[in-house]
Amino acid sequence: MKNFACANCGNTVYFENVTCVKCGSTLGFDSAEQAIVAIADAGLSETTPDVPIFRKLNAGPDDVALHYCANAEFGVCNWLTPDSESHIFCKACDLNRIIPNLSEPGSLLAWRAIEHAKKRLVYSLLRFGLPFDGSASTKGPLTFDFVRNALTGHLDGVVTIDVSEADAVERERQRQQFDEPYRSLLGHLRHESGHYYWMVLVEEAGRLEEFREIFGDERDDYDAALARHHAHGPAADWQEQYVSAYASAHPWEDWAETWAHYLHMVDALDTAAAEGMEGHGLRLDIRDDIYSSVTFGALMARWIPLTIAMNSLSRSMGHDDFYPFVIPEPAYDKLAFVHRMIHERIEQQPQEPAASENAQTLNLTT
Repeated sequence: MKNFACANCGNTVYFENVTCVKCGSTLGFDSAEQAIVAIADAGLSETTPDVPIFRKLNAGPDDVALHYCANAEFGVCNWLTPDSESHIFCKACDLNRIIPNLSEPGSLLAWRAIEHAKKRLVYSLLRFGLPFDGSASTKGPLTFDFVRNALTGHLDGVVTIDVSEADAVERERQRQQFDEPYRSLLGHLRHESGHYYWMVLVEEAGRLEEFREIFGDERDDYDAALARHHAHGPAADWQEQYVSAYASAHPWEDWAETWAHYLHMVDALDTAAAEGMEGHGLRLDIRDDIYSSVTFGALMARWIPLTIAMNSLSRSMGHDDFYPFVIPEPAYDKLAFVHRMIHERIEQQPQEPAASENAQTLNLTT
């Protein structure tokens, strides 16, 4: 992720900030600008009664009035949206269909954690220029349900996340149960979004034959494959073929795991470049846009030294490896395929996706 600075005082500010700790300026994330911006009070909205509106500091004559997403009142969102009736929610929150029942103890804190992770996913989608609202695809919008006692997964564009995944203790219990080297909310969201983008970038784009040559035939019985994986464990040679053990369960899961891995890599490299970090003498140039202007070979040439350096730092602090993975050659080819599918879509769809009309329910329960 890029670095952000307060427009009023120049102090470094962060993705989740709502106030500059140095000068006290009010902050919000402007998805059109893809940046944290400083804003000033501009009165009340003329379209939505009693809603405060703001204008960016040093706003130009064409800058529109903004207001916070409706979910800001719950402390789960700091994104801004243009002041109009069709933009009650920000681009990210507008994708929610069901949120946790806020009358249940712990639900608000869980939702905050989930939203913080989801915002980072949506930020990456915006940086890539990928469609997530259905406007540039015959598929429906990428939609999120956050509920208790549910099976985390994806179905026809709907990503369901069990609220318990926001609990660090429960997440660690499940990580150990499934013998995973890594488990995080952001990882789950990236993985499940991969199933959506398989529909958009592979199936809809007519790239199934290429996909099958690299990942295998997705027409194999999915339920039977998962049952086999959970009953007998991963394929014996998974470390020679896949980016993770779970990826060996079925070609769809291989794609989703590879997709999530690719998003991890790009976001981490983008952050490292913004911070001026170096891995084994390799400087990450902030002038390069990791999301759009770097070839896959160049990306990997930066990724490997960075992970070696980060693993060494983690071990120096007594922690597990920052990056507990080894990429075999077949998985390298799969990551390259994901890179190619994304960048071909970028070339075809350079325009920013239109605003979603997907209605959000603030407090549905299940």
